[in-house]
Amino acid sequence: MTYETLLFSIEDNIARITLNRPERINAITAVMHEELRDVFTRLEKPASARCVIMTGAGRGFCSGQDLADRKVNSPDERRDLSQSIQQNYNPLVKRMAALPMPIISAVNGVAAGAGASLALAADIVLAGHNTKFVQAFVNIGLVPDAGGTYVLPRRVGLARALGMTLIGAPVTGKQAADWGLIWSSVEDDSLLKEAEALAQTLAAKAPIALASIKKIMRASLDNGMAEQLDMEAEFQRQCGYTDDYQEGIAGFLEKRAPNFQGK
Repeated sequence: MTYETLLFSIEDNIARITLNRPERINAITAVMHEELRDVFTRLEKPASARCVIMTGAGRGFCSGQDLADRKVNSPDERRDLSQSIQQNYNPLVKRMAALPMPIISAVNGVAAGAGASLALAADIVLAGHNTKFVQAFVNIGLVPDAGGTYVLPRRVGLARALGMTLIGAPVTGKQAADWGLIWSSVEDDSLLKEAEALAQTLAAKAPIALASIKKIMRASLDNGMAEQLDMEAEFQRQCGYTDDYQEGIAGFLEKRAPNFQGK
């Protein structure tokens, strides 16, 4: 399927999503939201892929909401911004979290506003050393959305989260990695190569285990210890009954790479 604002493909069990409005640094529009909904509907089908890479075309990952897409007819007109958040951004972030396969965001250039939140909603975030994460909402009189206020304090602590959002100053990819905001920063010109290598590694792992790890780790942010321990036991029970577990043991004993089938 051809999209107006995205490039999308699945090959060798790896899905690739490229935000494709380079002339606007891939700013998000209503059309892009509609197309992302279609992409995730395809990814949610069983055995569609085993890993996803999300990146941006051109000189940046995403500059956030395209403000021109929210143009009002007069300076006195007001718009309920929560409608777009509830209809578009929140469902997208929730679908990213719930997707059974890991999502890698390969963040190039700049990721600003909702673009930064979208990048950080992935399970593993790679960025170029000189990539800039900017929580720019305060610069136009708004608060972070698309999960920014949830992710930031949990990853970097309240002090740095407040600094990023109150000041609105850029944080480089290298600094983000040093802070623990992202998984890793790499040389800018090797970003996609590194993301592809990581995706191939993940695509070769047991899909049921990946989905379970993703779900249980995210749940731990809100669970108490007793609840989390029970959840570990239940997920381990489920994984222990899979063919992939038997194949993993066989591969280990036979000193070969396992061939996981997602069963």
